[in-house]
Amino acid sequence: MGELRDVSNVIKTMKRLRAPNGCEWDARQTHESLKPYMIEEAFEVVDAIASKDSDKLKEELGDVLLQILFHSLIAEEEGDFDFYDVAKELNAKLIRRHPHVFGSEKGYSYERWETIKAIEKKGKKRKLGEINPALPALSMARRVQENAAEYNFDWKSAEPVFDKVLEEIDELKCATTQDERVEEIGDLIFAVVNLARHLNIDPEVAVRKSTAKFIDRFERMNEIAEKEGMEFKSQPIEIMEKLWQKAKEGSERS
Repeated sequence: MGELRDVSNVIKTMKRLRAPNGCEWDARQTHESLKPYMIEEAFEVVDAIASKDSDKLKEELGDVLLQILFHSLIAEEEGDFDFYDVAKELNAKLIRRHPHVFGSEKGYSYERWETIKAIEKKGKKRKLGEINPALPALSMARRVQENAAEYNFDWKSAEPVFDKVLEEIDELKCATTQDERVEEIGDLIFAVVNLARHLNIDPEVAVRKSTAKFIDRFERMNEIAEKEGMEFKSQPIEIMEKLWQKAKEGSERS
């Protein structure tokens, strides 16, 4: 019962923030204005998972829940639905899509899962499943590959995927027009995503980690240049490369 009270309390708090004499910022938010925050909070959850910090993960999950409560409250104000309707529909969907747990069917089947989804959406069942077009490109590529693997259209190990990456690099080198380069670099990235998947690495997380590392080292380069009395931006590439190596050595020691 305590947990239910906590849910009720946070809903009351949100309603108070949206009410007259509440918070002006909260009161003027709409479904549209909140879209970027939902995306941002989802990525912060992913970052918290990568950091293996349970306190941070708990906080970031709360921030995602805040977005869900926000949208539910706006919908309630517009007479559409409320948070409890969202929870009720989710529970019904979970039961409906797991007939092997809550019904008489035996064993999980990807094909059955997609059939149920197609029936619910009154649409044509797609072999690769329903792919969210709003997914970041790397995540979408990984999802498509995972779905294809459900039909055994997949390599059995990472080894041949290494060869595929090298093949795509060669094809990119041979591209002569901009359209060909765009196509071949897309194929190369898709192959790298596949390799990451076979190595049990989330490509989105890996790229974010590498980007953060680059930012850290680039800032160190700037700091080193300033200490040595150099104008960082005006240095030739040879000096930049030496600064990069110093920054790299410093970050590896720290």
